[in-house]
Amino acid sequence: MGIGGVYEGWGQLVTIAIMAVALGMDAFSLGVGIGMKGIRLLHVLQLSLLIAFFHVLMPLLGLFTGSYVGHLLGQVTTYAAGGLLVLLGGHMIVNSFRKDEGGGRGMDHRTFWGMLLISLSVSVDSFSVGVSLGMFVNSIILTVLAFGACGGVMSITGLLLGRRVSRGLGDYGEALGGAILLAFGLLFIF
Repeated sequence: MGIGGVYEGWGQLVTIAIMAVALGMDAFSLGVGIGMKGIRLLHVLQLSLLIAFFHVLMPLLGLFTGSYVGHLLGQVTTYAAGGLLVLLGGHMIVNSFRKDEGGGRGMDHRTFWGMLLISLSVSVDSFSVGVSLGMFVNSIILTVLAFGACGGVMSITGLLLGRRVSRGLGDYGEALGGAILLAFGLLFIF
C-alpha cells in the first residue's frame, strides 16, 4: 500500500467517524430531553442498547434497500422522525402541566413499546445514510458497528446528563425536556 492508500484509508475513517458522531447527536439530544423527564439507570442502559441496535440495523437496511428507494424515502424518513419527536415533545410538555388524574399518561419511555418508538425515531435517519454507504465504504461491518457504538455512547451520555440536570429543575424538568424534543423534531422537519 502506497502513501496514497494510507491517506485514503485515514480519510475514510475520518469520514465514518464524522458520520457516526452526526448520527449520534440525535441520540444525545433525545437523551437529554428524556433524561430531564426522569429516568432510572436500568432504563438508561436498556434505551441506549436499543438505540445502538437500531443505529446498526437501519444503515444495514438502507444498504440492502438500494439507492433508488432510499432516494425516494430519504426525505420522508426525516419528516417521520421529526414528526415523532414533535409529538413526543408536545406530549411531555402537556403532561408536565397536567395534574396526575390517575389515568394513563400515553406513551411511556419506560415501557418496551415506548423505548422501541423512541429508538426508531432517533435512528430512522441512518437508513438514508446507509443507502449511500455502499458507494464509498470498504468495510460495511466496521462502519455500522461504529455507528452503533457512537449512537449508544452518545445516548447514554445524553440520558445521564439530562437526568442530572433534572434533579435541579424539579417539576420543570419534564417541560424543558419536552421543549428540547419538540425543537429537535422541528429542526428535523425544517
